[in-house]
Amino acid sequence: MARVAIFQCAKIKDASCVACLKCFKAAEKREGEFSRYDSVSIGAMCGCGDCPGLVMPKAQLAMEMADYLDCDIDAIHLGTCMVKAKTTAACPIDHENLKNMLEKKFGKPVVIGTHNY
Repeated sequence: MARVAIFQCAKIKDASCVACLKCFKAAEKREGEFSRYDSVSIGAMCGCGDCPGLVMPKAQLAMEMADYLDCDIDAIHLGTCMVKAKTTAACPIDHENLKNMLEKKFGKPVVIGTHNY
């Protein structure tokens, strides 16, 4: 089973996906970007660090906590709310650059998006 960490947009996560129910549903049904896994579990969800996008320090803390709790994370997803924030909330984060930085730092695959709802 793949255990994923999802980073959410601090500004719009509860406006576009109240309680992150869309991510949980998509993971359970293996829809959207979760279809790449044979089975998937959401191991962590955390905000992006708010604008101007302090994702790297938040990611470091999340991965350290996952290690401390012996909760291996297999992949990192940038939530659909983060993707939508580029067009709806003028998000300053360059998702491709962030993807590359996270993959380099943590050695985990990074997927841009979670669901198509």
